Amino acid sequence: MRVCIIYDCLFPHTVGGAERWYRNLAERLAGEGHEVTYLTLRQWERGEKPRIDERVRVCTAGPRMALYTDDGRRRILPPLVFGVGVLAHLLRHGRRYDVVHTASFPYFSLLAAALARVLGGYRVVCDWHEVWSRSYWREYLGRAAGDVGYVVQLLCARCRQRAFCFSRLHAERLRGEGLRGEVTVLEGEYAGGLQAPVAVQAEPVVVFAGRMIPEKRAPAGVAGVAAAVQRIEGLRGVFYGDGPERGLVLEAIARADLDGALTAPGFVPAEQIEEALTHALCMLLPSRREGYGMGVVEAAARGTPSIVVAGPDNAATELIEEGVNGFVAPGPEPEAIAAAIELVHERGMPLRESTAAWFSANARRLSLGSSLEVVLASYASAAE
Repeated sequence: MRVCIIYDCLFPHTVGGAERWYRNLAERLAGEGHEVTYLTLRQWERGEKPRIDERVRVCTAGPRMALYTDDGRRRILPPLVFGVGVLAHLLRHGRRYDVVHTASFPYFSLLAAALARVLGGYRVVCDWHEVWSRSYWREYLGRAAGDVGYVVQLLCARCRQRAFCFSRLHAERLRGEGLRGEVTVLEGEYAGGLQAPVAVQAEPVVVFAGRMIPEKRAPAGVAGVAAAVQRIEGLRGVFYGDGPERGLVLEAIARADLDGALTAPGFVPAEQIEEALTHALCMLLPSRREGYGMGVVEAAARGTPSIVVAGPDNAATELIEEGVNGFVAPGPEPEAIAAAIELVHERGMPLRESTAAWFSANARRLSLGSSLEVVLASYASAAE
């Protein structure tokens, strides 16, 4: 098959769950002998080569641009520029492809793919990592701009496409937005090993690892761990990552004044985070908004339970089997998070063993390979 994957970011030049998904998808497809083009914005210096398998042909649909504002929100201009670039590329080269596989967001690339399909004749496959409510759009961009964003999302939902979501939450929302046709939930994004983990004795450390943007609520995580430190002797919290809210994280750590029990070392090598997760008491993901919740799976793959926070936009709760591989805190308040940490501490090794068993039982379902099988089957129908 001749496949064009479209996303404005490329891992590891930018880091995130969708970035990992598309890179893994491109490399796996190329490894299986498919002809793969990855269409993106340039995120590397001129003269450099993008860091991806050489069997994947990388094309750019726009210049290097800052994708985020200082407070961590997506800028509006780059998606517009990328959408125009995608349209131009597909008008020129669309007949090269059997399938165009794009992310719903940034939405203008999906609209471009739908428009150019008239000439290209390819099939459009689209991943909906998240579907935002009108109220969330307004909160994110303001009332007027949020209403425009919501209307654009509606237009995209009604384009002819083969749709995939990564959670039941967003699949239901997409159907409600007027999607024509079937939507399939892909449960697997995990690209690591599927061997059964061996639960090891935990150290009294709560680990957060992620981009420190408002949606991730890292400062709330600091407050929650600080409250738990008062109850659990020797407990510590480590907050890995960087972003516009790291200053707030450092301020919250200073206010807690817990004599080094809370630290925020910034970005560190992936190997260091993996080692920390293996021995952590638990992984803390206090996000208000998650399209999947990869951190829960990555922690479980090491026999480490997770704590997530309930919320209408948080699909990570779907990955928690209460009391088996972690707990869902009812809210982001310090007392709620601290109570969940206490539960993990009280359950001790039996919880780690059940977490390891949960991963073993679900590893295949949650693997990238299982999702790729479904995606490839959808590609095959493009030739029918």
